[in-house]
Amino acid sequence: MLQLSEIWVYPIKSLGGISLQESNVTHRGLERDRRWMLVDDKGVFLSQRENPELALFETEMEEDFLIISHREKTVEKVKVALYPTANTDTENLDAVVWDDTVAAYEVDKTISNWFSEILGYSVRLVYMPEESHRKVDSDYAVTPEDINSFSDGFPYLIIGQSSLDDLNSRMKEAVPMKRFRPNFVFTGGESYEEETWSEFTIGNLPFYGVKPCGRCVMITVDPEKGIVAGKEPLLTLSKYKRVGNNVIFGQNLIAKQEGSVSIGDVVAVSKKIGF
Repeated sequence: MLQLSEIWVYPIKSLGGISLQESNVTHRGLERDRRWMLVDDKGVFLSQRENPELALFETEMEEDFLIISHREKTVEKVKVALYPTANTDTENLDAVVWDDTVAAYEVDKTISNWFSEILGYSVRLVYMPEESHRKVDSDYAVTPEDINSFSDGFPYLIIGQSSLDDLNSRMKEAVPMKRFRPNFVFTGGESYEEETWSEFTIGNLPFYGVKPCGRCVMITVDPEKGIVAGKEPLLTLSKYKRVGNNVIFGQNLIAKQEGSVSIGDVVAVSKKIGF
């Protein structure tokens, strides 16, 4: 039996994630997943690819707030409203994520300054409001209305625990699942079988598997230390999980309908790619 074993959200893109027992599923991703993002003075997104120290920022949800702290620096935590609203002091701006330009607004200049002082360079924390719709790549969208948050390409990512176990069996030193920043982890089944799923359910909610996830140098960042820790696990994956020029691990998803999922939900596959 396939069973949901982990649920993760990453409220601020490229910062620490939050493990949940249950979460609401929306069309643009899990509720609050990657709705916030750090950008530079040109509005371009920041990522652990070039800024591995972002991994040292931790996030947690407490009542109606997102609490942000830094693992190594003794600075006061800051709070961000989980249900933010624009006001007269809010600066609207265009945030750039890869090839997409997204309507967003700066959350609070004080919070932007908090991040800037810790990082040592100028950044702003921005939020994607409900009325901002970033479309999924039309080559992989199930419908023209499919939307995404600030995540790289798709609303959801699922990885099987068996897949990670197989990868770790090929390496001298094991890596944790958090290196790969999935939304869903499941137990049971064969290694890498999620990459063949076309249609499946988690609990009673249907999802589409649309594209195996291409991996990059970001998975070489140690999330506990905020540094690039060498070439693994990208090097090992590149030896046996390469499709064309892409190294793959995990499956990108689109939700067919909204609802909720919980740890322990059964995962049932109804259709595989090519069948």
